[in-house]
This record gives sequence, C-alpha cells and structure tokens, in this order.
Amino acid sequence: MKRIVLFVLTNLAVVLVLGIVASLLGVNRFLTPNGLNLGALLGFALIMGFGGAFISLLISKPVAKWSSGVRVINQPSNADEAWIVETVRRLSEKAGIGMPEVGIFEGEPNAFATGAFKNSALVAVSTGLLQGMTREEVEAVIGHEVAHIANGDMVTMTLIQGVMNTFVVFLSRIVGYAVDSFLRKGDQESSGPGIGYYVTTIVLDILLGFLAAIIVAWFSRQREFRADSGAADLLGRKQPMINALARLGGMVPGELPKSVAAMGIAGGIGQLFSTHPPIEERIAALQNAQG
Repeated sequence: MKRIVLFVLTNLAVVLVLGIVASLLGVNRFLTPNGLNLGALLGFALIMGFGGAFISLLISKPVAKWSSGVRVINQPSNADEAWIVETVRRLSEKAGIGMPEVGIFEGEPNAFATGAFKNSALVAVSTGLLQGMTREEVEAVIGHEVAHIANGDMVTMTLIQGVMNTFVVFLSRIVGYAVDSFLRKGDQESSGPGIGYYVTTIVLDILLGFLAAIIVAWFSRQREFRADSGAADLLGRKQPMINALARLGGMVPGELPKSVAAMGIAGGIGQLFSTHPPIEERIAALQNAQG
C-alpha cells in the first residue's frame, strides 16, 4: 500500500510541477485561434516527456530506499555485511566508478542498482537473495548491478523513456487537432478545442503509451544482456553469472517498486512488456559468448 501511495503522489507532484513550468514558459498555449502552433506544442511535449523522466531519475535513489525499505550499510554490523560492502567496493573500483551506497532490504530474491550519477549510485540486495545463493553467486549478481551503473543504464533508460514520452504527447495532440478540425468543419462559431480533440488525445495517449512501453522494454532487455556480460568481465569468468542466473531461475523473484524494476536482477511481465529476457536466453547468451 505504501508503494502505491508513493507512486500516485510522486506522479501527481511531477505533473503539477511540469504543468506550472509549461505555463510559465508559455509553451502550453499550442492551440491558438489561428490553428496549431507546432513550435509551442513541441516545447510542451519536450517538457512533459523529458521533464517527468528526468525528475524520476533525480529522485530515484531516495524513492528506492523508501519504497523498498532499504537499510543502508553505513557501518557493517557483521561479517556478511562487511563482505557485501567489500565486494561492491572491489567490483566498483574494477569498473572504474565511485563507491556506491550499499544496502539490504527484506524480501524475496532480488537486487537492484539506481541513482542519477555513476559515482553516487546505490546497490541493494534482498535478504532472500543472500539466503538463497552462494557467495560466488551473490558476487555475480552484485557484479551485474555494478555493470548497470558503469554502463550508464539509468541515464540511457531515462533518455529513451523521455523520447518515447515526447513522441506520445506530440503525436497524440497533432492527430487530436486534425480529428477535431475534421469533425467541426464549417463550424465558424466555435472557439477552442472540441470534444473530438480531447477524446482522440486521451485514446492516443493510452494506445501510443502502450507502444512506447513495448519499445522501452525491448531496450531494457538488450541492456540486461550487457550487464550479464559486464558481470562476467568484472569477475574474470562467466560461470558464476551463469550459476547465479540458473539459481534465480528456480526461485520466485521478489517484486520491486516500479521506479527500479528495470534495474533489478529479474522482473517484468509478459514477453512484450518484460524488462528482462527469459533466464534461459540470458544463460545461453553467456555460454555462447567468447572468453
């Protein structure tokens, strides 16, 4: 329930802030008495599309901590915590990034990385992962998450999401304006957008949003293969990552908050909307890789 409330409040806040910004900049007035102002519409689409994506990126780390219940290890309290911190430190140095914050959260097997910047990210692992895997397998999972950070996957996914959001906002309103103009042809007395504009825009926002989600999910799946390969490079051999994936295939992964689901070690629903490829495909890709 806490995650749902946070998700709703965050999105309401983002929409409110972006609406105020668009109003102050004047780019929300893209429907004028003389027709459609494409420049203003593009500016509005860019603010709404990229604005939301970048705000989500900037607040990703504190939101992930709160929504997942992550306990950051500032000072290891036992040998296991000390080992986790040292493993993250060693792999991060090898990957050439700054030391991320390290955390543990209660739940079924999973792990994730998040953060807006490579040198101030967060790597978190679940208690279920630590209890269900060997240390070598956990090390491989941590390597996978460190590879996400080193590859800049958080920023890449934000850019892709921003482009898709901009496309949805821009195209849905152009088509909405065209449909509304056709329906009101010959009506000289009406001013402002009509019902045709609003209905078409809402319907296309939904339909194009699904298409955008499919494209983003496809990019996310390609990024998972890279992170698996990156983990193998960091560990110096691919077998630990293969073993970790095989072990994960026999587990029920824990659910992650939507804001970090794409950066987890496993997750996603359905083939088209899944952020992660099937475990079998990931193992096969590693087995077929050279080295």
